Amino acid sequence: MRLTVRGRLTLVYGGLFVVAGLVLLGAIYVVARQAGSATLHTSFSGRAAPPPDELAGVEGEEAVKQLIEGTQATTLSTMLTQGLIALLVISTAAVVLGWLLAGRLLQPLHQITATARRIAESPAADRGLHERIALDGPDDELKQLADTFDLMLARLDHSFDGQRRFIASASHELRTPLTLNRTLLEVALAPETASPEVRQLGTTLLAINDRHGRLIDGLLLLARSDREVTERAYVDLADIVDHVAVSDTVKVLSEPGEAAVLGDPVLLERLVQNLVENGIRHNIAINGWVSVATRTRVDGWVELQVANSGPVVPRYDVPGLFEPFHRYGTERLHSPGAGLGLSIVRAVARAHGGDVRADARDEGGLIVTVMLPRAP
Repeated sequence: MRLTVRGRLTLVYGGLFVVAGLVLLGAIYVVARQAGSATLHTSFSGRAAPPPDELAGVEGEEAVKQLIEGTQATTLSTMLTQGLIALLVISTAAVVLGWLLAGRLLQPLHQITATARRIAESPAADRGLHERIALDGPDDELKQLADTFDLMLARLDHSFDGQRRFIASASHELRTPLTLNRTLLEVALAPETASPEVRQLGTTLLAINDRHGRLIDGLLLLARSDREVTERAYVDLADIVDHVAVSDTVKVLSEPGEAAVLGDPVLLERLVQNLVENGIRHNIAINGWVSVATRTRVDGWVELQVANSGPVVPRYDVPGLFEPFHRYGTERLHSPGAGLGLSIVRAVARAHGGDVRADARDEGGLIVTVMLPRAP
């Protein structure tokens, strides 16, 4: 088991305290022993040899000397024992105090980590980047780290907002010339005197104009759905499935079970519609089918699953299908779509606190599953 920074700091504090206590206790023991030996040596040294009639007195002095030495040894032993016990008690208190102090000192770091985790786990990038640590306290290294992190978040937030504003502004600006081009083409094709070549050219240009219009609409929707949904309404995905799961070219099988969520009705309808249209568009020419099912799971999530027949998609290519302007295989050149359908689905799902995944079917086609939080 790997120790945390708090545990390592506590071990360092406690270890240094124990080592310092042992050194101090050892030094006191050595000094006290040397001082006792010196005193005893001074008291009984430097005396002349006693006469025979004083031998009894000498034996008494030897007994006193032995008594003093025994007392000193007992005192040193008691001091050492009591000192070790005191050191153990104080070291335990020091370790506990070190644990509390380490937790107190690392509290700002926990705050920074918690904020970074909330931002990283946020389903909507703009909501996470708006948050700041705003650490209070002295201007130390941790405060400087938090301020630097806040500055980085501010710059990223400004960059993301600028990117979304640019996409929205550019898309709006491109609508005007496309509308004008469509009007001019329709006027040019209106007279009966228009030659077949002019009509064919005009029809082709109108189709290209419509594709560019869908691309702009997709960019606008992608820029909108990439933000957190702040205004939510009660929406049952089963009602949306009943409305959009229809097709004249392939067989659509729907199983709309109750699937109530809180969200933006327009974005959620576009999510279901994109999945259904994607399943219809990327299908086989004969006996193609699309199945759409919704249900409420016991774990508190709502599930929308769209499966279809179609060409075999390699499993390694599935994650890339959710990237903007990505189309599989030859459909990159011949698909009438803008390549934003699944990107919009993922953005809408994450803006509602959910997510989406796709799995390739062995027989061909995909199974796309959207998970959204259930409405309370």
